[in-house]
Amino acid sequence: MSDMITADLVDLDLSADTKEAAARALAERMVAQGRVTDLGGFLADVAAREAQMPTGLDGGIGIPHCRSAHVTEPSLAFGRSAAGIDFGAADGPADLIFLIAAPAGADDAHLTILSSLARQLMNTDFTSALRAVADAETAAALIRGDETPSTAQAPASSEESTGVSEGAGAAQGAVGAAGASEDSAAASVAASADAAAGTTAQAPGASAPAQTTPAGAGSAADTGERPFRIVAVTSCPTGIAHTYMAAESLENAGREAGVELVVETQGSAGFTRLDPAVIAAADAVIFAHDVPVRDKDRFAGKPTVDVGVKAGINRPVELITEVRAKAARGERSAPAPAAGGTPVERAGDSTEGYGTRLRKWLMSGVSYMVPFVAAGGLLIALGFAIGGYKINKAPSVMDHFVWTQADSWGALLFQIGAVAFGFLVPVLAGYIAYGMADRPGLVPGFVGGAISLTINAGFLGGLAAGLIAGGVVMAIQRVRIPPALRGIMPVVVIPLISSAIVGFLMFVVIGKPIASAQKGLTDWLNGLTGTNAVLLGALLGLMMCFDLGGPVNKVAYTFATAGIAVSNPSDSAMKIMAAVMAAGMVPPLAMALATTVRGRLFTQTERENGKAAWVLGASFISEGAIPFAAADPLRVIPSSMVGGALTGALSMAFGATLRAPHGGIFVIPLIGNPFLYLIAIAAGVCATTALVVLLKGMRKQTPETTAADPATNETTTTKKTKQPVAA
Repeated sequence: MSDMITADLVDLDLSADTKEAAARALAERMVAQGRVTDLGGFLADVAAREAQMPTGLDGGIGIPHCRSAHVTEPSLAFGRSAAGIDFGAADGPADLIFLIAAPAGADDAHLTILSSLARQLMNTDFTSALRAVADAETAAALIRGDETPSTAQAPASSEESTGVSEGAGAAQGAVGAAGASEDSAAASVAASADAAAGTTAQAPGASAPAQTTPAGAGSAADTGERPFRIVAVTSCPTGIAHTYMAAESLENAGREAGVELVVETQGSAGFTRLDPAVIAAADAVIFAHDVPVRDKDRFAGKPTVDVGVKAGINRPVELITEVRAKAARGERSAPAPAAGGTPVERAGDSTEGYGTRLRKWLMSGVSYMVPFVAAGGLLIALGFAIGGYKINKAPSVMDHFVWTQADSWGALLFQIGAVAFGFLVPVLAGYIAYGMADRPGLVPGFVGGAISLTINAGFLGGLAAGLIAGGVVMAIQRVRIPPALRGIMPVVVIPLISSAIVGFLMFVVIGKPIASAQKGLTDWLNGLTGTNAVLLGALLGLMMCFDLGGPVNKVAYTFATAGIAVSNPSDSAMKIMAAVMAAGMVPPLAMALATTVRGRLFTQTERENGKAAWVLGASFISEGAIPFAAADPLRVIPSSMVGGALTGALSMAFGATLRAPHGGIFVIPLIGNPFLYLIAIAAGVCATTALVVLLKGMRKQTPETTAADPATNETTTTKKTKQPVAA
């Protein structure tokens, strides 16, 4: 901050009585220094930011700030008020006011100031020194980190006050607290991991320098007792100031209370998940957040205090006391559910194999892409249904739209759908990268996906761009950086570097080969006729029914949607889409029919699931058959694949076409050859139903199973015979 604040930007006798007057007084100093060009415009930007959320903090601190087009360079002005000024803090007026001004778009400068200042403000010695400092030059030096609180308050001739060098003082003033926090967190991770593994709970770093000792570990080592362990999560909408201030406050309070406390900072920036061993070894959890906690299930089943992020800043001791009391009473949060969560929330677990993680990364991209496919495809299909098959050649509705003409409405729907389709590849690539590297992966992922469209690399390019973007960001995140720069890494540095690398690779290295492969695939699809088309339909039907909504199913579905994700898809592409949707409807419809015609072969629960499967199957939701496949995979999955292959082959043979990527029977009016299409679906459903009933009926029956209640399939266990799982 050496060039961001000078003595001319310090007012130790701020006489303003309102926050608006205080901002004006400090802003006038910036204008005088040529750092602000338009006082009125800048103050309007400050007021707009203040209206979003008060910038007052407990402890007598106000931090009004904004980005403004009227700022020429990042600047920080400081004012000290004897009477105090109300900035909306719960504990009353602020006497220390920091006005932060950054040029429009200068996220790096803005976040650097905020994160660095936020850490310093949690140091009571720092704020006390600012209240006691006698001259503006010393105050500016103290804020820059050129002087420590001790040298700023004590006489320069004192040996004790000059025992610390200026260089060390600068490091302590700017980033010392954050560095200590990071080191203590790392030491605490090691301690907790040892505890989880059943080792002796000795405080790590007890004989090491103080900055490597986790909060509270030293006191625990002195008594020979295991310290009380807490894991905490802090987050705020910006992910910078309040997030790190709350983390710093909790860590300091934990250190004073003799508690081993580790914080995971979240927010709009990316975050590094705590080691599962650390969480497992923790005795309690504190959530101090203003945005939803990511992967909250990791902390389930432990005593928990859940508050806003400002409580973490203002009341850390109370929070620690409260959560310890809950632990003593045995109060615990609800255990984590057995399954659930979005693909992104569960992607990339370090304990999983690479193949599993790759599948989850790809699934995260596909899951976010599908709504765009559904909305865009249905709108395009409706546009064709209303305006005819030449509607794709209609002029823009901005130039020509007649309220009473059906063609205009058809053109409107078509053009909205075409815009939605334009997001498919960027969303696919962006959320693959998101699944790999969290929020910092979004920018390079979307950029890579957009480049894929530009160079005509299509879905193949989007897949490659997403994986490359995620990998690049993950590599950058492994680089150790100074704690003071953590705030700007996910907002500026990572997007900048990763986007440049992804763009270079897509444009110069791999883009052309992928585009050629995409063109070859498209040409091959367009040339499919006769037997080849029928065989492709059978193959896609097999894939759709193999894992019922899993990665193989999604590959087939993505392959089909890629063909129609253009304003003028080929006839072959529309046939493939029709075959894929028809095959995907077969498994749930077949299970529903089987539970109806031979209910005694199924459990009561499965018969209830069968009723829901009618609706799910008719809506093209293949997952409706998953409960049946999970209970009896060796009979249900092969039977479903046979029916799916038959339906896919018949759909291709009948020449049924479909422009919509989803909808089931509800888009039958938009299907070419709808009657034959329904026959193809019925044939597959009947084939799968017959096979399932046959295979389940062939199970070897023992005397015990014969005597069992056929309505419930309940059996008794014999000594030598292992009964089959209810299916």
